[in-house]
Amino acid sequence: MTDKELIRELGGPTKLAVRLGYDKAHGGVQRVQNWITRGIPPQVKLDFPHIFLAAGFGGIAASDARQGGVSLLADAGCSSQR
Repeated sequence: MTDKELIRELGGPTKLAVRLGYDKAHGGVQRVQNWITRGIPPQVKLDFPHIFLAAGFGGIAASDARQGGVSLLADAGCSSQR
């Protein structure tokens, strides 16, 4: 998923700016809007993992993935067996 798609998935620049606590009156929305072209800074993703990590997995919880027969470890090329 691209950063542009991620911003759209999270509600667009205005909603994401509010969610991140950026002040709309002081350029917070414009900052997030710029990320559509420039990409979301890595530090922002690290500072808000509860927002960006959950969205990056399409909102699927690990328990949902197991119930659906999807193995996130297998998809990542990892093995739970040694």
